[in-house]
Amino acid sequence: MTEPLAPGTAEVPAPGTPGGPLPGEPEFDLVVRSRRVVTPEGVRPLAVAVRDGKIAALLPHDSLEHRREGAARETVDLGEVALLPGLVDTHVHVNEPGRTHWEGFASATRAAAAGGVTTVVDMPLNALPPTVSVAALEIKRQAAAGRCHVDVGFWGGAVPGNEGELEPLHRAGVFGVKCFLSPSGLDEFPALDRAGLREALRTLASFDGLMIVHAEDPALLTEPPGPAYRDFLASRTAEAERRAVAQVVELAAETGARAHIVHVSSASCLDVLRAARRDGVRISAETCPHYLTLTAEEVSGPAYKCCPPIREAANRDGLWRGLADGLLMGVVSDHSPSPPDLKAPGFAAAWGGISSLQLGLPVVWTSARERGHGLSEVARWMAEGPAALVGLPYKGAIRPGADADLVAFDPEGRFTVDAAALHHRHPVTPYDGRTLTGVVVRTWLRGRPAGGGAPRGRLLAREGIG
Repeated sequence: MTEPLAPGTAEVPAPGTPGGPLPGEPEFDLVVRSRRVVTPEGVRPLAVAVRDGKIAALLPHDSLEHRREGAARETVDLGEVALLPGLVDTHVHVNEPGRTHWEGFASATRAAAAGGVTTVVDMPLNALPPTVSVAALEIKRQAAAGRCHVDVGFWGGAVPGNEGELEPLHRAGVFGVKCFLSPSGLDEFPALDRAGLREALRTLASFDGLMIVHAEDPALLTEPPGPAYRDFLASRTAEAERRAVAQVVELAAETGARAHIVHVSSASCLDVLRAARRDGVRISAETCPHYLTLTAEEVSGPAYKCCPPIREAANRDGLWRGLADGLLMGVVSDHSPSPPDLKAPGFAAAWGGISSLQLGLPVVWTSARERGHGLSEVARWMAEGPAALVGLPYKGAIRPGADADLVAFDPEGRFTVDAAALHHRHPVTPYDGRTLTGVVVRTWLRGRPAGGGAPRGRLLAREGIG
């Protein structure tokens, strides 16, 4: 007896009917079975059927045993290994061109595939030139073409004096534009002051573009008084972050623009976001694996340095509550690698960035399961939520019609991180030597294995753009 179709599942057209395969041809290119398929409706035993790179149907787990012989070209039975949607990471610094010795499209996207990430959206910095014009976007696309093992889209940048480039960038297909309210650390990507932020938001509101914001108030940032991590932490306070978030909320309300706060590190921002949501302000926010799992009390070297900084354990607990409450819509990596020598000088001078693109899923799952969260929540935070942020309805969920971006994930497996074995360009990560729970077994991009062999990733644009 077959299982009844679950909500969100569908049969496919029969051979020889409109939309179906030709007579005598297999109905599907691939069928992946699992007793734990993570769908928007919950975790259930299903067979995910793929045709032409799309999820053609979600079928009862044992349904193919009752269909004609040769119904699929390939069948994979995962047993109790879970099947998740491919993760969507909307916060990745690939750095190519210009700083490819830090990271590049080939190495970053191979790491992404190994970590179950099938869609990456690249930040406008730290590449040279930064993506602050259509001309720079075309240079970035040329650098990425033919080198990507997963699908890749792009953010533009908002810097002083480029207001006239924001709409052309939008029309060219970027998913939004990023600005800094405090120094970015790079002369070629200066911060916006209050007037500049207002003007950029007003411009974006005219065509419903999205602004994503690195929110720290420069007036409250200071030079670290010493070389220790506690000195660096004291120089970038939670209040600096909270005040900057409040400014973004105020100006988003004034202009009617959409705004998104990247890498929230301080739980003190959550009440500001809660009030803004109550008032109807068009604002959202994300956090990152390192803020959810690492604490200031355990920081042991510059590999942990990032901006905003990793804060205390009590603050970390508040961020988890913000995720559970929906105030934080997603978890993305903010993968910002650099060569080892730039991480060596100490906390005051070291480059601020965490390398974690390949590790985000097991890092988050290790802590999530300890806190009572399930695979459905992790998929919502790391796939569905980020896909919704950038308007990719065919990504981030296992549902009929979506891209067949799939991840076989063993939620009980364990491994110890060896930084030298990661696909990132440089073996620098604060997770080196940590034992994590959850192993990515296999990743499919549009129904085909991802990460090995020739790159098959596509360059993505905002919906409606060719």
